[in-house]
Amino acid sequence: MKHKYLPLLIAVACAGLASTAQASGYRFGSQSVSAQGTADASGAEAADASTIFYNPAGLSRLEGTQFVGGGTLVVPHSTFQDKGSFNFTGKPTGGTTKDYVPNAVFAPAVYASKKIDEQWTVGMGLFVPYGAKLDYGNSWSGRYAITNIKLEAIALNPSVSFKLDQHHSFGFGITAEYMKAELGQAVDVPGTVKALSANPVISGAFLASVAKAQGLAAANAAGIALQGAKDGHASMDGNDWGFGFNLGYLYQMNEGTRFGVSYRSSISHKLKGDTIWDFSQVSNNAAVNGFISGASGKVNSKALVELRTPETVSINAFHQMDDRWALMGDVTWTRTSRLQNLDIQFPPTAEGAERIRQNWKDTYRVSLGTNYKYSENLLLRAGIAHDQAPVPSAELRHPALPDSDRMQYSVGANWKLNANSSIDLAYSYIDFKDADVNYKNLCSPVLTGCTGNGETTKGLFKTRMQLIGLAYNYKF
Repeated sequence: MKHKYLPLLIAVACAGLASTAQASGYRFGSQSVSAQGTADASGAEAADASTIFYNPAGLSRLEGTQFVGGGTLVVPHSTFQDKGSFNFTGKPTGGTTKDYVPNAVFAPAVYASKKIDEQWTVGMGLFVPYGAKLDYGNSWSGRYAITNIKLEAIALNPSVSFKLDQHHSFGFGITAEYMKAELGQAVDVPGTVKALSANPVISGAFLASVAKAQGLAAANAAGIALQGAKDGHASMDGNDWGFGFNLGYLYQMNEGTRFGVSYRSSISHKLKGDTIWDFSQVSNNAAVNGFISGASGKVNSKALVELRTPETVSINAFHQMDDRWALMGDVTWTRTSRLQNLDIQFPPTAEGAERIRQNWKDTYRVSLGTNYKYSENLLLRAGIAHDQAPVPSAELRHPALPDSDRMQYSVGANWKLNANSSIDLAYSYIDFKDADVNYKNLCSPVLTGCTGNGETTKGLFKTRMQLIGLAYNYKF
C-alpha cells in the first residue's frame, strides 16, 4: 500500500491569502486604514507614515515625527457547493462543509516617521503582507486536497527618503519578512484499500500474520476493520525568515499634483517544517492501523519548499482639484507568474515530491479614489477598485486558494481630535466573482515516484467580504 499525498506547503508556497483578505493571491491588500478608505488608490497622496508601504518616497512630505497605529478587521462570508468531487478510484467523496472561514480576522499595522532635516526622513513600518485561515473539516468533499490551513506573515520595513529638490523625492526600504504556516489534509486509505482488493496478496498476508499471532477470530475482526477503513491524516508546520527591499519615486509637478512610482521586490523563502502522519483513527483495530501505517511507507519527516514571492510595480497619481476635492488613482502590476508548478519535498526520505500545478498569470489592480474636505476637522474618502486573480482556470484553482476577480467598494474618514491627533475609519465591501474549481491531482496512491491522492475536487466557491479599519494618528 502506498499513500503518497501531502500538499502541506501549497498555501505557503503560493505566497498569498485565500478567503481572509482582499488582494489577489495570498497578498493581504490593506496595510493602511487611510489607504483602505480610497480602495488603496492613494499611493501618491502620502497622507501619513503608512506611505512606507505604498511609496517610501512619500516620507519626504511628512513633517516632524508621526505615528500611525491600527488595523483592519476582516469579516468574510464564503460558501462551497460540491459538483461531483471524487477520489482516484472514481468514487464520489461526498461530505459537506459549512463555515470554513473564521467569523473575523484582525490584521495590525504600525508605522512611524521622523524628519531629520529638509532632505532626509526616516521611518519604520510593521504590517501583515500575507495571511490565510481556512478550516474545511475532515469530512468535506475536497478533504484529499486540503482540510485546513493557517498562514501568518509579518514584515518589518525600515525606510528612508531623500528630497532632491521641490520636484523630486526618492525612497528606499528593506523588508524582513517572517512566515509561519500550519496545514493539513486527509489521506485516502479507503480508496487505496479498494484499489488493492483486486490483488489481495498483501492484505491476505497481513490477515494470515494476525491469525498466526492472535487467532482466527482476531484475523476476521481485522479483515472487517480493513474493509471499513477510514481516512488517515497528515499535518505540518513550518516557518522561515526572508529579506527584500522596496523603492519609490515621487514627482511633485506643483503644489496640488504629484505622480509616484514604487517597486516592492520578491522575497526568497526556504520553508522548513515537520510532517506528521496519523493513521490512529483509520479503524478501531490497532493491528489494522499499524498495518496501514507501515504499508503506506509514510514516516514522520521534514518538509521543504523553496519559493519566491512575486514582486509588484505601482504607478499612482494625486491631484488636489480645489480646497475641498482631491482625486487619485493607482495601477499595480504583480508578477504572480513566478508561481508555476511547485515541488514539495520530504527530506531525508525517499518520498517522491508533491507537484502542485498552478501556472499563475501576472495580474493588475486598478483603483480610483477621492477625498472631500467636509470641514476643518473632517475629511471624507471613497474609492473603487478592480483586482484580477492570478488563477487562470478552474482546472488550476486549488481549494487552498479559491481565488477569483473581485470588485472593492470603500468609504472612509479622517477625524481630527486636536492639532496633533486624529482617527482614521474605513469600511470596504468586496464582491468576488463566483469561482468554479475542477482541480485534479495527477498523482495517486498507487503510482510511484510522486506524492498524490489522485483526487478531483469539483465545485463552486462564492465569497463576499467586509473590511472594517480603525487607526490612530499622532504628530509630535
